[in-house]
Amino acid sequence: MHVLAIDGGGIRGLIPALVLAEIERRTSRRIGELVDLIAGTSAGAIIACALAKPSPMEASRVAELFVEDGPRIFDRSLLKRVISIGGLLDERYDSDGLVETLERHLGSVRLGEASPAVLLTAYDLEHRRAVLLRSGSADLSMVEAVHASSAAPTYFEPVPVAGQTLVDGGVFAINPAMCAYADRAGSVDLLLSLGTGSQTRRLPYDDVRDWGQLEWARPIIDVVFDGITDAVDDQLGALMGTGYVRLQTPLDEASDDLDDVSDENLAALQREAERLIAARDAEIDRVCELLTRDRAER
Repeated sequence: MHVLAIDGGGIRGLIPALVLAEIERRTSRRIGELVDLIAGTSAGAIIACALAKPSPMEASRVAELFVEDGPRIFDRSLLKRVISIGGLLDERYDSDGLVETLERHLGSVRLGEASPAVLLTAYDLEHRRAVLLRSGSADLSMVEAVHASSAAPTYFEPVPVAGQTLVDGGVFAINPAMCAYADRAGSVDLLLSLGTGSQTRRLPYDDVRDWGQLEWARPIIDVVFDGITDAVDDQLGALMGTGYVRLQTPLDEASDDLDDVSDENLAALQREAERLIAARDAEIDRVCELLTRDRAER
């Protein structure tokens, strides 16, 4: 069984989308034809459903989605900036741009129509539990499921769905690879995990030693996300050996902000993806060979 897992990361989802476009180019096959399950968190959920809907999008088109629609998703009116006091008293963004984008690209497709199967992460604030939205069990539209998985605290308001109050699954699984592995335990031959760029912004001791709740409010989210991602990477490397492939790159040039949709940063994210593809060229070739060889043998 082949599994693809895609991290959350807001606009940085452009990086894994471009990596997937390269895999489609090298194999001349759609991603949905090469894997049996796609797991996604937040931006990864958007990519997962776009690739698995009945009329799947090419990965290159999904990458264009981030460039074209990112500025609409992360658009703050002057009124919103004033009311939220820069995000301190309310979420930073209205959900209208996100929902409109999802509706335009995913339409009325139900999660159960996904092929291959998808697994999206969310967290239920009402019942205080992690939630896995599976294509085989959740009677939700793709729009509802992706919206919930993308509702990052402080960025977007929570999403009420079927008696639950859901937020971004990144609060427990910014890297959903372990969730996917556990969901298909014992049957995963290849697990390809795609990151959205690792943080490089340092938090020196002299800066953080006197921080209180206000100063920690935003940075702690990035710290938790980083810690979860690294832990999952270490665990799956130990469990699966060469069957686990993690394609991740440090953000040496692009911003690590989830919502930096400036033209300069979008161009920098594309360059980060190009450097990742060049640096891991041989490993991407190996992944492509495994994906296509195993499919040919079936």
